[in-house]
Amino acid sequence: MAESVITRGLQNTVPHEIVTQLLAHMRAGTTHTVDTVMHLDSDIFVDPQIAKLERERVFGVAPIVAALGSELANPFDFITKRLPRNEAIIARLGDGSVRAFINQCRHRGATLIGDEAGHCRAFSCQYHGWSYDIGGQLRNITFGDSFGAVNRATLGLVELPAEERHGFIWIIDNPAATIDVAEYLGPETDAALASYRIDQMHLYRGRAFDEPVNWKIMHDAFLDGYHIKFAHPNSANRVVHTNVAVVEDHGRHARFASPRKSLDAWLEKDPEPGEPMAEHVMLTHFLGPNNTLLQLADNYQLLSFYPITDNPAESRMEMRLIVPRLEDSGETEEAWTMKWEKNWHILQMVLAEEDFPILRGIQHAYGSASRSGTVLGRNEVLNQAFHREVAALRDR
Repeated sequence: MAESVITRGLQNTVPHEIVTQLLAHMRAGTTHTVDTVMHLDSDIFVDPQIAKLERERVFGVAPIVAALGSELANPFDFITKRLPRNEAIIARLGDGSVRAFINQCRHRGATLIGDEAGHCRAFSCQYHGWSYDIGGQLRNITFGDSFGAVNRATLGLVELPAEERHGFIWIIDNPAATIDVAEYLGPETDAALASYRIDQMHLYRGRAFDEPVNWKIMHDAFLDGYHIKFAHPNSANRVVHTNVAVVEDHGRHARFASPRKSLDAWLEKDPEPGEPMAEHVMLTHFLGPNNTLLQLADNYQLLSFYPITDNPAESRMEMRLIVPRLEDSGETEEAWTMKWEKNWHILQMVLAEEDFPILRGIQHAYGSASRSGTVLGRNEVLNQAFHREVAALRDR
């Protein structure tokens, strides 16, 4: 596969054939389509029983990106995390490996760690002082002689399957599951993520938004190149074309590309193989079931969506801006910080001021007794793939 490479900063790549396919669509006024429209029952956005099934059958089965490896930069670092089904501790052990546990003392059920992040070799419960090492093993029962005989080996922290791969920490939110991220990603997506070298990058900033919106409505908005002109007339519409895309459907996951308006300069002639084109194309992955990873010329943006209760109108969206490390950027600290602060501000503005009000309105409208269902067009390829994959897990 021939690829174009930018020569500054991160050195992201865009396959040459994707660029030529995008240009063909732009010249013809077309976009990638599938064979038929898709109809969705509105109950999938409002029914508590369906919401419960999704927490069990989607997030209790599929690996999801729970964190970046760089969030646990050093041995004995930890973070706490609200996952779709469990409150979790994610920790980096002394040998560099990563483990995840339910954030609950095995004695009387107290939340073990209240801090969002920290660094320690052991966790101690504030209720009765029981302690656990960084690997989750029970190490001390206070006043053990009077407590009575128990099998300490069986009272370690409950572990969630976790694996670090391609700079991400993946977790299945179910202690009974087993995890194999490479198998879940499949060869195409696994190879693409390996090429991005996110394990060599820096999480500039992350933020979580709790919204009164179903998680699928939230995710739909960020798999959609059809709304840009209308929802973002003075922001994204200035730089990205609406309703033009090339899609590679890999089953559980997909890659799609949208042209930036700077690609118009090549409408008369295709670029040469090897010509730098990454800054003219937004390359995006749908990482099923709940992530959108955007590749820009010199950074990545990871957007994650998941339910947080059985209430279908409660979800969390996490966004992360992933950038080259300062020492790898060739920039001064002042210039590096100013650049990424500006990017972060724009990203938050587009989400909070432009997307979220529309999404809240969709959820509100689905509360109508005589609501209609949803219809996804042939041009809404990623949205169809997303709902197909969620349904395959939920309805099996």
